[in-house]
Amino acid sequence: MIQEALAEIKRGSLELIGEDKAVKCLTKWFDKGENWFVKAGFDPTAPDLHFGHVVLLNKLAAMQKYGAIVQFLIGDFTATIGDPTGKNQLRKTLSRDEVLANAQTYKEQVFKILDQGKTKVVFNGDWLNDLGASGILALAREMSVARMLERDDFEKRYKSQTPIAISEFLYPLLQGYDSVYLNSDLELGGADQKFNLLVGRQLQKTFGKSEQAVMTIPLLEGLDGVQKMSKSVGNYVGVSEEPNTQYAKILSVSDEQMWRWYELLSAKSMTEIERLKIDGDSPKAIKEALAIELIARYHGEAAAQNAKEEFDRVHKLGEIPSRIDSFSFAAPIWIGKAFMEAKLVVSTSELNRMIQSKSVKINGELVADFKSALGSGEYIAQIGKRKFAKIKVD
Repeated sequence: MIQEALAEIKRGSLELIGEDKAVKCLTKWFDKGENWFVKAGFDPTAPDLHFGHVVLLNKLAAMQKYGAIVQFLIGDFTATIGDPTGKNQLRKTLSRDEVLANAQTYKEQVFKILDQGKTKVVFNGDWLNDLGASGILALAREMSVARMLERDDFEKRYKSQTPIAISEFLYPLLQGYDSVYLNSDLELGGADQKFNLLVGRQLQKTFGKSEQAVMTIPLLEGLDGVQKMSKSVGNYVGVSEEPNTQYAKILSVSDEQMWRWYELLSAKSMTEIERLKIDGDSPKAIKEALAIELIARYHGEAAAQNAKEEFDRVHKLGEIPSRIDSFSFAAPIWIGKAFMEAKLVVSTSELNRMIQSKSVKINGELVADFKSALGSGEYIAQIGKRKFAKIKVD
């Protein structure tokens, strides 16, 4: 049983350092029913979670089945520094109000995946604010500058003479101290977090505590199939996005990328996924099944089926969506301004590119002239296959 549980916990992970610690935790659970503690930190730097976060949340949910109590750590203190991981410049800091507002949305979203009865939501400001200058200096003595520069992003910035703030060096130490304070048995993080996770192990040993196991998980590529999923890049699927948008986005991923999404996001076993690869229906049908599974998890089965029907109606039958936003303007109005105000494009240069690629329609007709204007009337504006708006010009 222990090996089966370990295999499920490790599914899709990249590395498990300190596997013996994980085995001891599982053994105590199966033999004595003793819980163990898994930590995962989230800096609330944006209000919504996306499917990239879900990869980690799925792993936490799997561990909860085997006795883990999840320490869902909201970094209200560390978010005011900004995790420099993967960044080539100092990250923008957030105000306390912004952090707490974003944190509230996290709490509302994570229990769509995690068992609330087996989850402790904690804020590291509760202990880091009390650490004080002397405590932070004591932590700083536990790490050399040379060791900090072993971290890939710091090393690259140092060699390129890109500034590194001293506060950024403090971030891994404070994250590591979280593990000390919480007595974590295992900590999860993305592949880019490995350095920070290992600092936690080091500090636990320094403070005379049992070292946590460390598990790294892969970073989910976004809709572009290249860069990791990120709201700032715009290649994400948000957990709280409305079902129709989620459905269209999921179906837009490539057939090859679809299997990676199955492995990291689906609740299906690897055996079931392998069977789909061999005996499954067409890639499109398998992708549709994935979209329905994921949307049903966050919005319910009925919403998932409605999203599929709406998508089929619009894309297979060429019809206009049943619900689209409406915008009113005074005549005449340049299409660039109208499309921007209707949130169909983020810039007029984007609209021009879309016109050049024959992706812009008004009332079903391709738009060829970037400078054209709309007179009085009602229009259905369309970008590509997914973006629609009703434009009323008086």
